Amino acid sequence: MGVALKRRVRGMGPSDVILVTASRLPRPDGDDLPLRTALAALGVRAETRAWDDPAVDWASTRVAVIRSTWNYVQNYEAYREWLERCASVTRLWNPLPVVRWNIHKAYLSELASRGLPVVPTVLVPRGSGAVLTDLAGEWTDVVIKPAVSAGSFQTVRVGRDRFGEGQRHLEQVGATRDMMVQPYLESVDGYGERACVWIDGAFTHAVRKAPRFAGDRQQVSETLPLADDEREIGEAMLAAVPGPVLYARVDLARDSTGRPCLMELELIEPSLFLDRAPAACARLAEAIARL
Repeated sequence: MGVALKRRVRGMGPSDVILVTASRLPRPDGDDLPLRTALAALGVRAETRAWDDPAVDWASTRVAVIRSTWNYVQNYEAYREWLERCASVTRLWNPLPVVRWNIHKAYLSELASRGLPVVPTVLVPRGSGAVLTDLAGEWTDVVIKPAVSAGSFQTVRVGRDRFGEGQRHLEQVGATRDMMVQPYLESVDGYGERACVWIDGAFTHAVRKAPRFAGDRQQVSETLPLADDEREIGEAMLAAVPGPVLYARVDLARDSTGRPCLMELELIEPSLFLDRAPAACARLAEAIARL
């Protein structure tokens, strides 16, 4: 370890923190500049570097904070290898055990089995030959996507009159990837999906996310307060996580009874909308500085 710590990223000096991104992003990361600015104000030397850049020596930094590694779904095995390698030479946040648990959407079934409110989810093993009409049952409008996914990667919504198209998508993408099928909740079109941001032990803000599928751009509102029931369910979800977290995003939507249900628990590389929430950005920077 002592020898490794002497190696540096080509073209840069030692840093306290590396904010981990990807070599190619589908869109700019709105969190990056505000967070680096807040860290600099605290005297923390931070650099933004790509997980898939072979020139980076991860032992050269004291802490690596995963941020916009959004291309990992296309490079899943390489990303898993990088996670193990990075965590072996520096402090990785969120921690490796949490990332391992969260990277595959099987965690949704685990949370549901504990009695937590989760949007009904059917997991479909790759190459299973599953039939969409059987999976959907009485659902008339469904969302189909990979069980390892980020953003809107290979995510489609189909009504019952387009289940043939959905079946083809399930077969084509599911030939090499585990898949999942969920009912589409009508509340997403009205009240919207709530992305509830948690930083260093507390929820700080939320935004309303518009529905997003393959090829769509992310559209979010300005910051919103959390409703009491959203906060309560969000805290219950995070209490079930197998390890500490520095940041999290709990994406909720209301079911037909109005109860918030978990859509996704984002613990790896979620947008935290820090450009819209200066106090939350400062809170994250202070937490990183303590690391």
